Amino acid sequence: MAEARVWGLVAQFDDPAKLLHAAEGLRDAGYKRYEVWSPFPVHGMDNAMGLSRSKVPWIVLGGGLTGMASALLLQWWSGAVEYPVMIGGKPLFAFEFATPVTFELSVLLSAFGAVFGMIGLNKLPTPYHPLDKIAMFRRVTDDGFFISIETRDAKFDLHRSRELLESLGGRHVTVVEE
Repeated sequence: MAEARVWGLVAQFDDPAKLLHAAEGLRDAGYKRYEVWSPFPVHGMDNAMGLSRSKVPWIVLGGGLTGMASALLLQWWSGAVEYPVMIGGKPLFAFEFATPVTFELSVLLSAFGAVFGMIGLNKLPTPYHPLDKIAMFRRVTDDGFFISIETRDAKFDLHRSRELLESLGGRHVTVVEE
């Protein structure tokens, strides 16, 4: 039978403060491919992990500008180029009448950008994760605090990483197989 490959390590922590301290310790040790798991957001965790700002606002801005440009272009093209109808001496295109459609399409494409950008950046859906096999990890949705380190991390060494997690207060450090 084929031998299972190691995916990484997972360690349990007692409370959010210890989890935050451990994340800072891993960041300071040079780890990049680790994840912090908590049943609720922990204030300051992004800074503790050394994470950059989210890219979702830029995706939302791109969606909004695309919606605005496409709405204005469509209304200009249909009213001034393809079907020009002069009514009462009014101009063939004026931004005043185009405002409602422009606003609505900008909001719509911004919302799509927010939803699909978040789904894409979070790599969702993930129907299977190696941590699903670890029984103690099921507590993460209730009262468990965990850190997992992947073998893909350049600093990962099974024994040194285990020792580091234990020195940072991790309990039940477990090897996770794929």
